[in-house]
Amino acid sequence: MSVNKVVLAYSGGLDTSIILKWLQDTYQCEVVTFTADIGQGDEVEEARAKAEACGASAIYIDDLTEEYVRDFVFPMFRANAIYEGEYLLGTSIARPLISKRMIEIANIEGADAVSHGATGKGNDQVRFELGFYALKPDVKVIAPWREWDLNSRNDMLAYCDKHNIPIERKRENSKSPYSMDANLLHISYEGYDLEDPWVAPGEDMWRWSASLENAPDTPEEIELTYKGGDIIAINGKTMTPAEVLRELNRVGNKHGVGRIDIVENRYVGMKSRGCYETPGGTIMLKAHRAIESYYIG
Repeated sequence: MSVNKVVLAYSGGLDTSIILKWLQDTYQCEVVTFTADIGQGDEVEEARAKAEACGASAIYIDDLTEEYVRDFVFPMFRANAIYEGEYLLGTSIARPLISKRMIEIANIEGADAVSHGATGKGNDQVRFELGFYALKPDVKVIAPWREWDLNSRNDMLAYCDKHNIPIERKRENSKSPYSMDANLLHISYEGYDLEDPWVAPGEDMWRWSASLENAPDTPEEIELTYKGGDIIAINGKTMTPAEVLRELNRVGNKHGVGRIDIVENRYVGMKSRGCYETPGGTIMLKAHRAIESYYIG
């Protein structure tokens, strides 16, 4: 496949930093990086420096937080969307937005291809690619995990050493060995000892929420104001969609709301164990269902 310029969904982590260099070497093409700020925290700006160091021809970092909550999270909760009875789709619902912006950037940059860092085993590859093809049917999609021969972490670290790719050796230097995905709606944990369903996650794994044992003994009452099925104010204070979710996250985190530990089915026919913290989303779902119970359709 001949490629002139590709837009890469870029987080700045190990996988996508390697992919950036691999695309340049394999396809002899320009690589434009796109990092979506959807509330995941400080890592967004860190991605800029890494993309520059890896030779990206252009770098896009866009704050999509309000659009994410307003146009994706809120409609999802209006529909009471929930997967297999428990998972509140925190990773899933962000992918269409990222795909949409990547195609917009591809059109701006005149890129003929897009690329993502999703593996060939999970659901993200399907989410991204359906979004790409729906918006630009003739776009070329490059999925490195289905093409390259970097089959282990050691292979990937060796590739980084060979090509002087600046990465943090997360497994060695970080307290968290898990594969994690975070945005304003949730944070997820997979891999490492969670691969064994008999192993309970340690308390030190959870980043956002207090345990029930450490949550306040005194309950906290909040009043949510709805308009058109969406929350527009908390305790009488009008807020933007992102501000609503941030405040509900704060309250939920404080009171130990929103933790789940599940084994779910993937689109490709595999089982996957994941742990999730979705504090604000859990409050939104329960509140919306409570409102529905007041009315006769």
